[in-house]
Amino acid sequence: MKLMLRSAAALGLVAIIGTSLLTGVHFVTAGRIVEQEKRVILQQLGQLVPDRYDNQLLDDRFTFTNERYFPNGQPVTAWRARQGAQPAALILKFNATRGYNGDITLLAGINASGSLRGVRVISHKETPGLGDAIELEKSDWILGFTGRSLKNPSSEKWAVRREGGEFDQFTGATITPKAVIDAVRMALEYFETNREFLFNAPADDGGNLKS
Repeated sequence: MKLMLRSAAALGLVAIIGTSLLTGVHFVTAGRIVEQEKRVILQQLGQLVPDRYDNQLLDDRFTFTNERYFPNGQPVTAWRARQGAQPAALILKFNATRGYNGDITLLAGINASGSLRGVRVISHKETPGLGDAIELEKSDWILGFTGRSLKNPSSEKWAVRREGGEFDQFTGATITPKAVIDAVRMALEYFETNREFLFNAPADDGGNLKS
């Protein structure tokens, strides 16, 4: 009985020490992880608005939902770029929900005038060698959105060339580029009709607004 008690006490002590060590490591590294995540996000955002802001971009953000333009109840994050407190550009993070293998997460930089600064793919599950051509590292297809707007091209031309549009499709993969094209066009339409809301909504800490 004494041996069992000693063994149990020893195991309990080891568990306490282990938990304390893990807690300590987490405490030490948590701040570094948060800062690293901020650096990565800022780097991604900076690719789309490298010279268009003098505000604290990471802090001037909020999250909202709008089922009509961003389906499936997805949270959309908006970062506002300002110069001299005036709106300069906006970056939206949202999902193209009709990818071949699931959601495609996008960043779209939009000038205050409504033209695109650019689009980047953050994550996806599309087929390697086919749908993954949406990645900038794999092809320059995504750069084709830079400078586009709802008037360039006209609404009926926001489609792949096979369907009479101005955007290239991929050999053997049409669904993926169509999903991205449609999602970016919807984001531009939302921006066009909700510009005041996007630039004037209060910054938040991650909670969702419904627009």
